[in-house]
Amino acid sequence: MIDLRSDTVTRPDDRMREAAREAEVGDDVYREDPTVNELERRAADVVGKEAALYVPTGTMGNQVAVRTHTERGQEVLAERESHVVKWELGGMAQLSGLQVRTIDGDDRGVVAPEQVREGYVAEDLHRPGTGLLALENTHNSKGGAAIEAEVIAAAAEAAHGLGVPVHLDGARVFNAAAALGTDVKELVDPVDSVMFCLSKGLGAPVGSMLAGSEGFVERARRNRKLFGGGMRQAGIIAAPGLLALENRHRLDEDHENARRLAAGLDGIAGLSVPEPETNIVLVDCEGTDHTAEEFLAACEAEGVLGVAFGEYRVRFCTHRDVANGDVEKAIAAVERAL
Repeated sequence: MIDLRSDTVTRPDDRMREAAREAEVGDDVYREDPTVNELERRAADVVGKEAALYVPTGTMGNQVAVRTHTERGQEVLAERESHVVKWELGGMAQLSGLQVRTIDGDDRGVVAPEQVREGYVAEDLHRPGTGLLALENTHNSKGGAAIEAEVIAAAAEAAHGLGVPVHLDGARVFNAAAALGTDVKELVDPVDSVMFCLSKGLGAPVGSMLAGSEGFVERARRNRKLFGGGMRQAGIIAAPGLLALENRHRLDEDHENARRLAAGLDGIAGLSVPEPETNIVLVDCEGTDHTAEEFLAACEAEGVLGVAFGEYRVRFCTHRDVANGDVEKAIAAVERAL
């Protein structure tokens, strides 16, 4: 089976398993786990922030950030199709008592500075005010669009000009940096906090990082505890995360595989597949007269897995467990399925 559902399906390699077995551990809630401490130090350094916090999941990282930046009742500005709005169970409302004011980004999920200024609500006797701008890079629902540094900076500058902090959902921000040929520090420098996943393209079995200023991370640590994310001997899972940070330099391989996959699928009658920017391939199957679910069922029968991203849209995602030869096999399998 060629599993293209997500880059979260990767299996830890032998080095990661050995690192987990040999990890030096302690109680992380007491800040006594040396492996977690090292991961937090290194992660902060990689993205150019003062400090970082290890969290079990990207969703928790985003929700902890939201809670830390805001006060209950405030509004959060976020792109309509962004992960924090679409895929996190209404966590901003449920966990932090926040309202969401959505912004219709462009076809790549880009939020323009004028949209930030238009969406801003000042605090007064009747209105709670805007407490946060949430951005995303790469943008998952827009096919892994890699948003340029100057675009992120423009939106962040507009928010900061209004006294509003900015959080970046950077679950795949290293994919964005690789695609744009830039240092990840440049992409995240304009924002106040960034979350990135170790368990997607970087291949760790579990875990994400939330980075920002020292003061922000100290407050976020308390909210992580509130949300049930205070872990004990977490070095066992942090050790593979340290190795995962080294994998950020190989993401171009996933992007090349995604381009080859997209080109091959686009050549199949009835499918329309734009060239991907990173490792996410979006397939429009309406021309086959089959829904996404029907298309995926036929693909699974031929040994390829994907996920539905709409009634007639399917997502395939390349990752480090997809070999070069798997791309050709997947294209042939989809052709057989149709």
